[in-house]
Amino acid sequence: MNLYIIVEGRRTEKKVYPEWFNFLIPELNRVNWAFEATHNNYFLFNGNGFPSLLHNHLSNSIKEINDLKIFNYLVLFLDVDETSVEFRINEVNNFVKENNLQLIDCEFIIIPQDKCIETWFLGNKTIFKLNPQNIALMDYVKFYNVKDNDPELMPIFDGFNTHSQFHADYCTEFLRERNIRYSKNKPNGVVEEIYLNKLIERTKETNHIKSFKNFIDFCYELRGEIQST
Repeated sequence: MNLYIIVEGRRTEKKVYPEWFNFLIPELNRVNWAFEATHNNYFLFNGNGFPSLLHNHLSNSIKEINDLKIFNYLVLFLDVDETSVEFRINEVNNFVKENNLQLIDCEFIIIPQDKCIETWFLGNKTIFKLNPQNIALMDYVKFYNVKDNDPELMPIFDGFNTHSQFHADYCTEFLRERNIRYSKNKPNGVVEEIYLNKLIERTKETNHIKSFKNFIDFCYELRGEIQST
C-alpha cells in the first residue's frame, strides 16, 4: 500500500498529517521522494494553496504516479473556504476532466477540510473553556460556542474576510487559553495523539465535523486494507 499525498496548506498540514498518520496508520512510513516508495509508504508535499495546486502540481503528480506505477492512492487535502464540500470536490473533478488527466491503476481521493483544518481542531471539547479570561475568546464564545455547536457550521465574526481566517484565529485563542502556543508554523498541541482522540470522540458522540470523520473513516479503511494483506 502506497499513498501519494498533496496537501493545500503551506505550513500546518504538512506538519500535522505525518504526526496523525503515525497514530492512525502506523504501518505507513514516509519517504522524502515519490520514487523511494516501495511497500507501505507515503509521499507528502504541499501544493502552495488553492487553486495553484491544481494548475501547478496536479498534472505533474498524476504523470509521476503513472510513470512510477507503485502508488495505490492519490490523496488531495484542501480547504473548503467560502464554498461547500460538494462545490470544492466538483471543482477538482471538473479540472481533472477538462484537462483529460487520467490515473492508471491508482484511486483518486479528495478530502475537503470544511472550512479549514483549524475548524477540525476546534472540535476538542476538553480544551474548550466556557468562561475564558481572554477577551477575544470571550467574544468568540458568545458569538458561537464550538463545544455545543458544530465548528464546521460557524459563520464569520465581524472583522474577518473569510471563514478560514476567523476559524484559525478562534483556534489560536482557544488553545492559548490552555497555555498552548499554536501557530500555523508551529501547530503545538493538535499533533498529539490525545488531541486527535478527542476529535475522534466528537465524531462518535455527535454529527459534528463531518469532513474530519470522512478523513478518519478513510484512514481506518486503509489500515484495514494493509492488515488484511
